[in-house]
Amino acid sequence: MSLYAPAPGPVCYIHCDAHLILIDKPSGLLSVPGRGADKADCAITRVQAEFPDALTVHRLDMATSGLLMMARSKEMQRALSGLFERGEVEKCYLADVWGTPQPASGEIDLPLITDWPRRPLQKVDPEIGKPSRTLYETLSVTAGTARLKLTPLTGRSHQLRVHLAAIGHPILGDEFYASGEALAARPRLALHAAQLALAHPATNERMEFEAPCPF
Repeated sequence: MSLYAPAPGPVCYIHCDAHLILIDKPSGLLSVPGRGADKADCAITRVQAEFPDALTVHRLDMATSGLLMMARSKEMQRALSGLFERGEVEKCYLADVWGTPQPASGEIDLPLITDWPRRPLQKVDPEIGKPSRTLYETLSVTAGTARLKLTPLTGRSHQLRVHLAAIGHPILGDEFYASGEALAARPRLALHAAQLALAHPATNERMEFEAPCPF
């Protein structure tokens, strides 16, 4: 765990029905188990302790907090995974970044690929990187930092973190892609999965969820 990351707090349940579960994952908690006994504690195992049928659908970085969805059957897992893969799940993140982006809103379109010598880090690669797009909107500016609303149009690993760092505005507290004052500015990664909306696969009802920003 990062020197700057707090111990993970409890999982908060946002929604639970016969088909799916939505939690607010704390920063510092893995989404799924890692390698080794010290990485066994994670969101899915905590949820399975109460709901043994829970299955992973997508992931959040360990340092990222916010909305994380799980399925309660193999059929629902396939249906929800399909929605995520096709971009039919609307996601919105909040992030505090170093500096003030100019223009105040726009799109970051930079292809990404795994930085193999430094895994799990990712990097921009215009030749062989996979298409990666992020919309951003500045919500407020305070003392050399800004709060942004981020909408990922693709779902690459570390996409938001790499994109913001690449345009010179790393997310505060990011141990991978920030340094100096930007890294020390926060005790955790200032990135939170704040909103999520989708058509429920079982009912086709539109569902919108929100998790309050903890920073």
